[in-house]
Amino acid sequence: MLQDICSRFEQTMGRPVDISFGPSGLMRKRIETGARADLFASADMEHPRVLHRRGLAGRTRLFARNELVAIVRAGIVVESDTLLETLLDPDIRVGTSTPNADPSGDYAWRLFQKAGVIRPGAYETLDAKAQKLTGGSISAPVPGGRNLYGWMLEQGRTDLFLTYRTNAVLAAREVTGLQVVEVPEALCVGAEYGITVMKNAPEQATGLRDFILGSEGQAVLMEHGFGLP
Repeated sequence: MLQDICSRFEQTMGRPVDISFGPSGLMRKRIETGARADLFASADMEHPRVLHRRGLAGRTRLFARNELVAIVRAGIVVESDTLLETLLDPDIRVGTSTPNADPSGDYAWRLFQKAGVIRPGAYETLDAKAQKLTGGSISAPVPGGRNLYGWMLEQGRTDLFLTYRTNAVLAAREVTGLQVVEVPEALCVGAEYGITVMKNAPEQATGLRDFILGSEGQAVLMEHGFGLP
């Protein structure tokens, strides 16, 4: 997604863009300990805001939206209205990303909190059983060119993974039999993506941010299934 936007920016402006990817929380900590960055984009608003509060970056701008869904391996019968029961089933392994290190994990735990409101004890059950398979500093590597979530399910690492809709759609295209299950409204968790220009960044960083926020960048995001700010 950002690769496509940056490629179009390079074609338009004639200037190269060097992109580094990683879990937002871990990337933020690298910046705080001296790693160089001119522009920081995150799958949440909080990590960029932390950099702003610490005087390392400017104001955070919302640039895209997403939402959690469940992607489920073949052979498990589940629909939106039975998703909570499936999540709580002791025989079903639930995969997530790593909270605090990666916003996807934080959003999963928000879903667990909502589950606890609906059904007493659900939060504690899900908090204890969730497999933090991705987004951490020691998460297992994935073969090059493979969709992370599709590969995890295909390899039998878990039975159900809570992740962004955009990730789930790509995984289902890659691995036959995977199903994308909508999260019911009572458990629904939306994701807001934030971007900030780092302090003392060159003017090109502001230009790239504005390009992402502009009509061309937003069109690319929509092509990849993201919602508008």
